[in-house]
Amino acid sequence: MNMQRYVLILAHTGREDSMVAALQVCEQLRAAGVRAVMTAEDLADMTTHFGPLNVPAQELDDGVTLAELELVMVLGGDGTILRAAELVRGLEVPLLGVNLGHVGFLAESERADLAQSVEWVVRREYTVEERMTIDVTLWVAGAKAAHTWALNEVSVEKSDRERMLEVVTEVDGRPLSAFGCDGVVMATPTGSTAYAFSAGGPIVWPEVDAMLMVPISAHALFARPLVVSPQSTLAVEVLDRTGAHGVMWCDGRRSWPLPPGSRIEVTRSATPVRLARTRQVPFSARLVRKFELPVQGWRGPVPDAASAGTEPIPVVQAKRRIAPGGLPLKQPKNIGRQD
Repeated sequence: MNMQRYVLILAHTGREDSMVAALQVCEQLRAAGVRAVMTAEDLADMTTHFGPLNVPAQELDDGVTLAELELVMVLGGDGTILRAAELVRGLEVPLLGVNLGHVGFLAESERADLAQSVEWVVRREYTVEERMTIDVTLWVAGAKAAHTWALNEVSVEKSDRERMLEVVTEVDGRPLSAFGCDGVVMATPTGSTAYAFSAGGPIVWPEVDAMLMVPISAHALFARPLVVSPQSTLAVEVLDRTGAHGVMWCDGRRSWPLPPGSRIEVTRSATPVRLARTRQVPFSARLVRKFELPVQGWRGPVPDAASAGTEPIPVVQAKRRIAPGGLPLKQPKNIGRQD
């Protein structure tokens, strides 16, 4: 039985800091007896930059397959993590993200924690949480044109800057509203902090089972973000009122053209994405850290609130105002009051 452990390193090789971090991870894994693996494209970029003898990593599919991977360590931003999710789609391989980008909501740790993160991987000191994904079906002229998926969102957007996109939205087989807009985002709770957030949608905690529909710059009185059951089916149809065409994007990475008459259906997928977590941090704390939210003045929950008794609130009587002559002043009348 092969007891060799394999960890795939997926890096943003277009950035110097990402390649330096990848080399550090490869060397640290090798010292711990864990085999570092890289895709052929990433390994070619790394060897071009550092030299063929200086990258201690094995090429993926050259003696090791995706199914043999213990974990994927992703060095970059959320876009790199989305690329990793595509790579291991359908496998139970977890992703551990180290943020080298900007906000990085999907990442577990920052660049300063890189060596510690590798140590946790070596010791298998991490838990795995599952994130909901969505199935996306595109229909054009009554025929299925595409069947794909998304971790964050699928967006229906106008392709012509000069024209609004005319759409009609649908929930559970019933039409909801038709309007002109720049687009519509249908997202998961994970995607609620991505494109849907920028479009004015609500932030939904990752453990909540739900789907979102968020219009983008809709020209309508009723165009509010919707949060629906994960058992629901969302749909958007591109109307042919103006002949405007659209484009469908999944996670901002895969796109399809949308001629008038196109229909996009979204349901919950049975295949989640698995994210490795090295620490249990409340999602609210992640929001505060990522967005640098002001929390000054917060006092926190009352200590021993469950066992604390209830005491009467003291009633403070207002002092009567006394005129210089010793007589109480008249209280002002309520102007406009009708008895």
